[in-house]
Amino acid sequence: MARTTTSSPTALRTGVILRYAIGSLGTGGFSTLPGLVLVFYLTDTLGVAAWAAGIVITGAKIWDVLVAPAVGGLSDTSRHRTGSRRRLMTIGALTLPVFFLVTFAVPAGVAPPAAAIWVGIAFLLASTAFSLFQVPYIALPAELSAHYDQRTRLLTARVAVLSLAILLFGAGGPMLRGVGDAYTGYLVMALVAGVAIALGMLVSATIAPREPANPAAAAASWTSGYADGLAALRRSAPFRSLLATFGLQAVATGLMLAGANYVAVHVMHSEDALTFLFVALIAPAILCSPLWNGIARRIGKERGYAIASVIFAVATASLTLAVWTPGAWMYACVAVAGAAYAGMQALPMAMLPDVISHDARTWGPANAGVFGGIWTAGETTGMALGAGALALILTATGYLQSVAGTTVTQPASAVTGIALGFSIVPAALTLASLVFLIRYRLRRADIDEPTRGDG
Repeated sequence: MARTTTSSPTALRTGVILRYAIGSLGTGGFSTLPGLVLVFYLTDTLGVAAWAAGIVITGAKIWDVLVAPAVGGLSDTSRHRTGSRRRLMTIGALTLPVFFLVTFAVPAGVAPPAAAIWVGIAFLLASTAFSLFQVPYIALPAELSAHYDQRTRLLTARVAVLSLAILLFGAGGPMLRGVGDAYTGYLVMALVAGVAIALGMLVSATIAPREPANPAAAAASWTSGYADGLAALRRSAPFRSLLATFGLQAVATGLMLAGANYVAVHVMHSEDALTFLFVALIAPAILCSPLWNGIARRIGKERGYAIASVIFAVATASLTLAVWTPGAWMYACVAVAGAAYAGMQALPMAMLPDVISHDARTWGPANAGVFGGIWTAGETTGMALGAGALALILTATGYLQSVAGTTVTQPASAVTGIALGFSIVPAALTLASLVFLIRYRLRRADIDEPTRGDG
């Protein structure tokens, strides 16, 4: 099938890049705080057993996986009918903070089973609101620029803000929960974080392009998101390879994120260590985002992505030594992992719009929202499996849950399990993901060459 020509590439305006990137203040905040503190909140404040906490988190994430493709279909339908994806993004930005606050508003004295149900329902609703923003947000880069390097520039800026958000929420969230007793602290944390999340998302929603409405192209129903998503997976080998790579790495990062609080308290024996771990991880990520942009321009996104993944795996594997000799040296390893993490986030997200545009040229006009829905479902699945894997590790190694105000001594087996779940397990998962990355075949010429026409 002959490829159609596209418009000549133009440089994205700085204002466009900044407004798009600021949305990651919201997405990064919501992805970070629940992944960091929610399991710990359930097990160490509400007294919920580790296996039950795993069910709560995984159940909500399974719902995310089910709803994201439908939101992708809704996003495309809304774009065709109104000329923009802005409506869903705004609804998500306004409702997410409310449900996020409710998630951490369980009153003191509520029995653990009831507390688990409360958190599960509220977090499910918050995750649904998140999908309303996240899915169309992911679809936007394919519509904001048609140029290989401009997309990399756009997404590396986003990852710089994302890294800053992870630092602010990851370090600031645990500090805020120190206000008052444990229950009040989590409520204050959720309130402040929810306001910041909403502001970032609302600013970014204004960047959604406005185009002439095309009601005739609108999908017949929201369920078309599932059929269209499966069709996209079947026909696009680059999409399958990229999604599998990123999804498996999401398991690794989700496991580390959920385990960081446990590492600080039970391996490093300092709650303050959690803040230092996040600073060590994210400060290099912020500084190195422009570096990965330069590497991608020189050798290609896919090669840069592979290099970042290997560095991350080596750095996390070295943390295995914490089983025997935990200490401040761990911050250096985490810093190296953070530098690589910037590339592991920016480059695959910059590759996704390339996949979408390649699919459009090969098979006809694409619905970017459908790709965004499947991508979000895959990432959500990975993060959920990471948190679920931690719950399994805690259960298998005999971790003892507790309620706020009580202190328990964890068995040595549980401490070892926590250390391994933060080191060799995510390293192995990251290396395994490269099996899928080597099957990704798109290169710069496949994206930019068609802009000159087919002759």
